[in-house]
Amino acid sequence: AQLAPGPCRWNSGLPMNIGVLFVPQQEAWVVERMGKFHRILEPGLNFLIPLLDRIRYVQSLKEIVINVPEQSAVTLDNVTLQIDGVLYLRVMDPYKASYGVEDPEYAVTQLAQTTMRSELGKLSLDRVFRERESLNASIVDAINQASDCWGIRCLRYEIKDIHVPPRVKESMQMQVEAERRKRATVLESEGTRESAINVAEGQKQAQILASEAEKAEQINKAAGEANAMLVKARAKAEAIQLLAAALAQQHGNAAASLSVAEQYVNAFSKIAKDSNTILLPANTGDVTNMVAQALGIYTTLTKPQAVKTQDEKPSAHEDSHSPATEVLKAEQGSSS
Repeated sequence: AQLAPGPCRWNSGLPMNIGVLFVPQQEAWVVERMGKFHRILEPGLNFLIPLLDRIRYVQSLKEIVINVPEQSAVTLDNVTLQIDGVLYLRVMDPYKASYGVEDPEYAVTQLAQTTMRSELGKLSLDRVFRERESLNASIVDAINQASDCWGIRCLRYEIKDIHVPPRVKESMQMQVEAERRKRATVLESEGTRESAINVAEGQKQAQILASEAEKAEQINKAAGEANAMLVKARAKAEAIQLLAAALAQQHGNAAASLSVAEQYVNAFSKIAKDSNTILLPANTGDVTNMVAQALGIYTTLTKPQAVKTQDEKPSAHEDSHSPATEVLKAEQGSSS
């Protein structure tokens, strides 16, 4: 393979031995005495024996940049690629670089090309683009293992361009478009799902809140009804207590009899005002009989209370002209 022309690296060439020599910085001069390696001159002032000592090699200790020419390589899935790169080298041992290999730069470049082809054969096309850095690191390690005996160390290797065949490039473009459409469809479906989930969660929370509000309303209503019933019961109990105290007084039974008779007459007067259904006694014209029936019902209900009162109080002669009898006579007179 033909190497691409690299940058011009300046050095002092092979100077003549005049006894006193000045070696430039970052250069190493390999000296042979009578055709045998003698020593390496360090930068600065050096003294040599003319005619016996000869400067055989001049090695630059600077970092060297070499363009690796474009080459073809076949991937694991049988795709042919055209790849070129850049190689960064440095001479670490001038003695090995001078006597270990004839042309160290050319040898390292050829090693980089063969290593690149072997590493690409282990990867598929997709992994070549994803694992570019790991591919560069693998090539650097392989070059360093082989170039250690040459006195050269590979610092970095960078892939510049990867050229794909046109048909493969079209297939990759179609694959990318299909992948993007797939992602768009998946994202749209996920958005629809999230929307449905959010709507369902909202309805669920609304139903929960509505049921809790209804429950609280029923509890408050039940509590209000219970309090109202308690208040009514207490009021009724107090009314009963007051009524009982009034009945226990003198002429209490007569007043109760008069009240029952008035309520009976008022109720009978309201018949047939609210509906067409009328329940009438057998003798509606006999008011005295109706009053007597009402008083009989009241007497039956109050009989135990009267018996108890007689046991507690001494018996007394009742006047035949009681208030209840007088009221009854008055009613009979008014009806006649």
